[in-house]
Amino acid sequence: MCGSAADDRSLGMECFLQYLDDLDDLYGSFGLVWEKLRRALLKLASLVMIIAVAAAGISLALAHPPIALATSTMLFVILLYRSVTVPSARWVATSL
Repeated sequence: MCGSAADDRSLGMECFLQYLDDLDDLYGSFGLVWEKLRRALLKLASLVMIIAVAAAGISLALAHPPIALATSTMLFVILLYRSVTVPSARWVATSL
């Protein structure tokens, strides 16, 4: 029974399935590495944008102080308005 053709076919099928499982594991490990890289790139991009906005705000304040004051006041009012009108995520999650 050990030398039959059916054993050879089942052994070949097991090897093939093991090969496919190894490929699936390799694909999953590349996905995990890509996710870490993607998150690092998003953090870097957000950091660069925060620094750029801060530098633009400082340069605007140095070049045109009244315009900088009006802009910052408008942004603050918009922030306050959104904090009052948009429901928080905590209350939305508990009401469902």
